Amino acid sequence: MPKVIVDGQEIEVPEGATVLQACELAGKEIPRFCYHERLSIAGNCRMCLVEVKPGPPKPQASCALPTAEGQEIRTDTEMVKKAREGVMEFLLINHPLDCPICDQGGECDLQDQAVAYGRGGSRYHENKRAVTEKYMGPLIKTIMTRCIHCTRCVRFSEEVAGVDEIGALYRGEDMQITTYLEQAAKHELSANVIDLCPVGALTSRPYAFEARPWELKKTLSIDVSDAVGANIRLDSRGRQVMRALPRINDDVNEEWISDKARYQVDGLTKRRLDKVFMRKRGGLKPASWDEAFTAIAKQLKGKKSSIAAVAGDMLDCETMFAAKALLKACGSNLIEARQTGMDYDVSNLAAMNFNSTFAGIETADAILIVGSHVRWEAPLLNVRLRKAAKRGAKIYIIGPAWDTTYHATFLGSDLSLLSNLPKDLVDHFKAAERPAIILGGMAVAKGALQAGLAASEKLGCVKDGWNGFNVLHFSAARMGSLMLGFTQKGGMKDIAAAKPKVLLALGADEMDFEPYADALKVYIGHHGDKGAHAADIVLPAASYAEKHGTYVNAEGRVQFAEKAVFAPGDAREDWTILRALADALGVSVGFDSFAELRAAMAKEVPALGVEGLADYGPLPKPDPKAKAEGVIEFYPIKDFYLTNPIARASAVMQQCSAELLHGDELKEAAE
Repeated sequence: MPKVIVDGQEIEVPEGATVLQACELAGKEIPRFCYHERLSIAGNCRMCLVEVKPGPPKPQASCALPTAEGQEIRTDTEMVKKAREGVMEFLLINHPLDCPICDQGGECDLQDQAVAYGRGGSRYHENKRAVTEKYMGPLIKTIMTRCIHCTRCVRFSEEVAGVDEIGALYRGEDMQITTYLEQAAKHELSANVIDLCPVGALTSRPYAFEARPWELKKTLSIDVSDAVGANIRLDSRGRQVMRALPRINDDVNEEWISDKARYQVDGLTKRRLDKVFMRKRGGLKPASWDEAFTAIAKQLKGKKSSIAAVAGDMLDCETMFAAKALLKACGSNLIEARQTGMDYDVSNLAAMNFNSTFAGIETADAILIVGSHVRWEAPLLNVRLRKAAKRGAKIYIIGPAWDTTYHATFLGSDLSLLSNLPKDLVDHFKAAERPAIILGGMAVAKGALQAGLAASEKLGCVKDGWNGFNVLHFSAARMGSLMLGFTQKGGMKDIAAAKPKVLLALGADEMDFEPYADALKVYIGHHGDKGAHAADIVLPAASYAEKHGTYVNAEGRVQFAEKAVFAPGDAREDWTILRALADALGVSVGFDSFAELRAAMAKEVPALGVEGLADYGPLPKPDPKAKAEGVIEFYPIKDFYLTNPIARASAVMQQCSAELLHGDELKEAAE
């Protein structure tokens, strides 16, 4: 490890570190616009100039200069100060004075660094250049006259998202950043360029002119649109969530989030259930809480145990625990969270987990994906798979072809391939150090779990220090429900066969309500979606942004989300509704406050009380006779942007679906 001197302080730096990284290790702040830790080095902006000896007697760009033994680096000399002032003056030559009307105001790198490192004024009096606006789709608002050509957006699209949709045209002062053919940026991570843009050239179109950063309350939360459990920050004003932004967590989402996680939040205020409804004379009419609880109690009179609960895909662990406690007090065990009808064996949670972890899959050198459209089911995992492919991993896929962002070999859609894998694939896996298999939801639904376990053993996916057997869920509530035992051995079929008098649908909007025609269907949820339309009684509940909650992602990572805003109207947090229902039914659930509920849950499942990866133990031995049969004809997600009630209520998500997936043309005002 080379030793360098930064402003008179000697430090040791890792081999291959840049001068900029050495300065940061020494606690020195180096201004930059084009450099980003997760992107390749461009050396465009020249803002990170420092003085280095031995070397030429001029400032050098620290982001692109490797460290060497004995280097003397100065960040505070007059030469460096003057050089940075000069660079800033040049950057501001063509930059318009839009700060008062620019959405980046208050969180703009250019503003901050102009104050800290710029001169007091400009000596430029020529004409400024102007650039025509570009259309980058319904999510990204462009004002390209502000662009300083740092190329962060170009590098993100090419290197991280793997979609070459943004690039540069022309040269010199005519250079422009644009999407090719000026079409919308069509990938699931496109809006991350808004966070990357250090100026106001790329801002959020739906959020334009809505709020200033200093007006917003910031709340730490977890994304529930998929099973990755991306760490997000909800910015709210009053009772409304204004935007969702990513938080840095290298183990889960790095610092990216999907467009759905970012933009479905406008659906939190639309189609909301804010009062109790009861079905009277064929239609849902407003009612009171007492009327609803009385009707439920009347339906269960004489047989309290004839009650069932089905949990939706975005439910927190506390709500499921409260529902389980209520049903147990009533003498019922009819609980299920796999609302679409899957009924796989849940006796060993290690066999249902993403054991490699999301960060670990990057290091895999051979990957077999079975029955999963990863790009739609878990866009942030797709980023990790792309990294693995760039490092040399070979990726094979069983299932219908989809547009991958890396080189992959499609083997076909027949699940019997799992038991008769091609010889070259088997040889490659056996020679690999860290082979991995990923079973998607469709593979598990088709009963390929045991065959997948057998294939992972045959391919040597589990060895000392490495567990390459993975199941990829796409529901935020799935792992939490499995840990809580919120399942039936026969799945939804068992619940339908029991013919319950009362069915509690806890945010369950994707389930089939037809088998429960004779039951009193009680929907406890937050949006007027499919579940509310099928219900006899609707009890308004809180969304993920309106309650504290515990979520477990696909890799078994327990994470806590905080309450950002209050639920609208008469809506209440789910656990309070279930607690009040227990009183109406005359049973005791053993908790009266959220703290008591959480403590009881942690007592029953200790792993849910501790943030971090849960330990599910070793994988079970596979059934040696297990054979996978059938053909994967389609993937469960038909439309990436409309997978849950919040997204379906979101005008932005509807526009994305229409424009980016179904080719609807942008409507102009005159039309």
